[in-house]
Amino acid sequence: MGESSDLGEVHRGRMALNRVSLLCQDITRMWLQLKILTDEIMQQDSSPLCAADIGLDLRKQFAFLSGGRGGNGSPIIVFPEFPTFGELQEQEFHNVLTYLTSVPSLAAAAVGFILVIDRRQDRWSSVKGTLLRIAGSFPGNLQLVLVLRPNTLLQRTLSDIFFKFSKDEFKMKVPVIMLSSVTELHSYIDRTQLTQELGGTQEYCHEKWISHRTAIEGFALMVKKTAQTLQSFGTELAETELPNDVQATANLLSTHSNKKDKMKEDLKIALCQGGRLLESINEPLVTDADYAMNQDEMENLATVQRLLGQLDETETAFDDFWDRHHTKLQQCLQLRHFEHSYREIRSQLDLMGDRLTAFSEVGISPAHAEHIHKELTCQEERTCEVLDRALALAGEGDQLIESSHYAVDSILPKCSELRTISEEISSFLRAKKTHLLRCLELHQSLEKATRWCDDGIYLLASQPVDKCQSQDGAESALQELERYLETANQSKLTDPASIWRDYESVLNVEFREQVEKVLQKQVSMQEMFDKRRVSLKKLAAKQTRPVQPVAPRPEAFPKSPMSSPAHRGQEKSSSDGEIQSVCKRDPSLPNGTNSRPPSLSEEEENLAVLRRHVMNELLETERAYVEELLCVLQGYAAEMESPAMAHLMPSALVNKKDVLFGNMPEIYQFHKRTFLRELEAYTDCPELVGRCFLERMGDLQIYEKYCQNKPRSESLWRQCSDCAFFQECQKKLEHKLGLDSYLLKPVQRITKYQLLLKELLKYSKGCEGSEDLQEALSSILGILKAVNDSMHLIAITGYEGNLTDLGRLLMQGSFNVWTEHKKGHAKVKDLARFKPMQRHLFLHEKFLLFCKRREENGEGYEKAPSYSFKQALNMSVVGITENAKGDNKKFEVWCNSREEVYIVQAPTAEIKTTWVNEIRKVLTEQLRACRDARLPKTSDQVSPLPAANSGPISLSPFKSNQKSLKKGEEKKSDSAEGNTGSSPKSSDKAKGWTKASLSMDASEEHDGYSSAEDPLNSDPEDEGVKKLAPGKYVVAADYEKGGPQDLSVKNGDTVQLVKEGEDGQWFVKNLKTNKEGWVPAANLLTFIGESKSSQSLTSSEGSGSGNLSTSSSCSETYTSFSDIKP
Repeated sequence: MGESSDLGEVHRGRMALNRVSLLCQDITRMWLQLKILTDEIMQQDSSPLCAADIGLDLRKQFAFLSGGRGGNGSPIIVFPEFPTFGELQEQEFHNVLTYLTSVPSLAAAAVGFILVIDRRQDRWSSVKGTLLRIAGSFPGNLQLVLVLRPNTLLQRTLSDIFFKFSKDEFKMKVPVIMLSSVTELHSYIDRTQLTQELGGTQEYCHEKWISHRTAIEGFALMVKKTAQTLQSFGTELAETELPNDVQATANLLSTHSNKKDKMKEDLKIALCQGGRLLESINEPLVTDADYAMNQDEMENLATVQRLLGQLDETETAFDDFWDRHHTKLQQCLQLRHFEHSYREIRSQLDLMGDRLTAFSEVGISPAHAEHIHKELTCQEERTCEVLDRALALAGEGDQLIESSHYAVDSILPKCSELRTISEEISSFLRAKKTHLLRCLELHQSLEKATRWCDDGIYLLASQPVDKCQSQDGAESALQELERYLETANQSKLTDPASIWRDYESVLNVEFREQVEKVLQKQVSMQEMFDKRRVSLKKLAAKQTRPVQPVAPRPEAFPKSPMSSPAHRGQEKSSSDGEIQSVCKRDPSLPNGTNSRPPSLSEEEENLAVLRRHVMNELLETERAYVEELLCVLQGYAAEMESPAMAHLMPSALVNKKDVLFGNMPEIYQFHKRTFLRELEAYTDCPELVGRCFLERMGDLQIYEKYCQNKPRSESLWRQCSDCAFFQECQKKLEHKLGLDSYLLKPVQRITKYQLLLKELLKYSKGCEGSEDLQEALSSILGILKAVNDSMHLIAITGYEGNLTDLGRLLMQGSFNVWTEHKKGHAKVKDLARFKPMQRHLFLHEKFLLFCKRREENGEGYEKAPSYSFKQALNMSVVGITENAKGDNKKFEVWCNSREEVYIVQAPTAEIKTTWVNEIRKVLTEQLRACRDARLPKTSDQVSPLPAANSGPISLSPFKSNQKSLKKGEEKKSDSAEGNTGSSPKSSDKAKGWTKASLSMDASEEHDGYSSAEDPLNSDPEDEGVKKLAPGKYVVAADYEKGGPQDLSVKNGDTVQLVKEGEDGQWFVKNLKTNKEGWVPAANLLTFIGESKSSQSLTSSEGSGSGNLSTSSSCSETYTSFSDIKP
């Protein structure tokens, strides 16, 4: 179809060119006529001279055309009296005579010229010389030569005598007649044809004659040049091939229009000049009505009139030719515009078709189906716009056809094709939308049925077992089940056959499996309800009598606070085994006389439902997150490189895509290609999804780079947020929120993961992947902390070194700091600071930085503080004192044997404990590295130091694989190695070695080496810290509980430490109030640290505080035991 259209267009174009060629031939013919006419006027063949060329010679007037004619129409050339005739140059004489003989018409010149030689005042010699010159060089035909001989007697006589003897010298082929007077001249030529000098009546002005001749010849040349230009332009137009693109056609039309205007201007000038010349020739007739023009004047008038008439005809023909040519070019331009629009719309129609085809047929969930339907609705609006443009273009094509366009054969098929494709896309869109609506309807039904099943399982799980032991409780629970089952018809899939029949067109393999799973789930849930109803009916049917419930088996109850950790481990193992065994039993068995609780399989099913809920939320939010990132990258980032949007972009936004979006493309590619697919693999086993997070924990570090760039992105956004570019992009995407809301999505997403992992961990206790979930949660919290720390780290100013040389950043926070300098020349203000300095500390692996926090200015991310570097302490020469006197929130950091002491006050005691533990860990790691480097390679010299198996929780984004030792195993810790150049005395070293201020969370025995071998940066004045152990203590300070499960005590109360629990907590009983509760070990050290207990502990007797070290941003949640009774 396309080839035939092109051939038709070529045929139409050729026909149009043929019509133009015919017009061009008319113009060429008229140009030839004008050329012949002008050549005839100017006698180009015989005399190429013009009046303007020999104006000076003509003005000498030694010969002229008077305009008179002889009896037979012969032109008369008059040679008036000219004393210096003999002095004329031969070239002058020849040029004048040649020009004069070329002026009359060819017909008049062919008859022959009559020469009138006036020599009445001259001598015979002059007569003879004139005749000899004429005879030798007269360029035209001669008919008669009339000579007015000299009037003096002598000269007349001489003329008569010598003329008779000299006739043969003249060699004249025409008669030469000597005349004595003008009277005799009148007998040869009528007086009306002679000038007044020759006794005639003809008026003659030589200057006027020269002026007319010059004007006529100039006008003829102009006409000839104009006609030639018209002919050349017409030929150019006729031979021009039509361009194939819009711009070239528009340029050609503009060029030809400009040339046409120039031609019209030249024609106008020529016509104006001819009109003025015609007025000049007719001037005598205007002034004197009786004026009679001579023959030359009449010929001049006729010549000008002929030129003007011919020029007018040429202009008319050119106008006609131009109209047709212009129409052809305009139609060509219309065609090119039509073809260009057709190609664009055709491409857009293909794109719309591909996008509609790419839409998912079913969707994997109701939210996904709704999202697809929403996207399809947006796509429908864009598609309808393209379809409207296609139909409008087809209407334009119809108008071109109706206007007799030369390319009808090309336009008509394209219009038909546009209408056909538009109808196909419209039909496909309607079918796709109907299909998706059916899918969405089924998805919603499945979701409704699934929710009904989950709510039913949750109802079963939420029914309290103890209340069901009574008849009233059982009947109430049974009625609750019956009421819930009555809602089945509203939510349950009641007729599977109708589903297979009604939704056959949308049920693919995956969708069919979803339906079968929901149907199976309904069956399972119904069975669980039936079994529960049977049990409740049996309980409700019993006689009403007091029932003493038998205590359940110990392993089924919550752990007693009085049990030991080892016993709790046995209970957990036993409980797990019981769960596994019970799961294998038939849940429908009766409870027996002891009214045993329902099978634990129901509880497991309830937890599985909750885990699936969390997993579904994780997957659905992950898909939505990926879609949002793609939408931002396509709708904003890609548009920043679009030439069509360049005019809307402010200069501040040019080449700033990487600043505005950071590494969002990298984040999108990771989630789209890797993380989402791996998460989907754990859909049916959500309790194992922690493995996926652990495997991709390294990849998730890309969020740190994004968050570090966020301040720059935020600043650029605020600078350009109101520009037309962002508004246009938001309008195209139909977003209600601006780009800044979507730029915050990655930050929100990495924060969302830890919440979802906490929920999964909550419902996965005892499951196979719970340890992986706990480790993944810790790692995610580590990433969040690392991101938060890096945001503060990049705000440090004034540090001249490289921050990467300081080692990994472990912690950061704001403190009050006092300084003491005991040696050297120090400023007065440093000797004793009563007012603390506000300092922000950055703890690295190798250095401790002290910075001053600057004021927060700006808005949003620009409000982030900045830090001015003040001082750096090398951790290899640092020591710490855990408890500063007078305040449980203070600790000391010192170096050079306490020559420089920094008293640091934390906001809370917990933060202080966390920092002390982390600093001790750094110092211990340094000591271990130093000792390992000095240990001999052979093991028989010194026993190697065993690696510690437990310690503070790692603050890095990746949790180590270390496992905690069982209670009762020995834990060992090291102290940091100090600066050997400033080491204390050996006795001080030995004393400092036993201090808990530098020990790890568990103490370490001296295994094969003494303190003298390893000088430490410990505090010689530090006092030993007591190790907590079960026993009675007297409270030395008031303590208010920080949570509902904590215990409050007053100064002077006696408390008993019952047992040490998990996570560094102790179960404590206030013997005065008989109240019990759990108290963190760090808090116990606070209010019994100065008490005199019946048990005196040293650092060598056991473990230290036992408090697990956590970062300030990642707090641990302790289990609540407030519901346990003594």
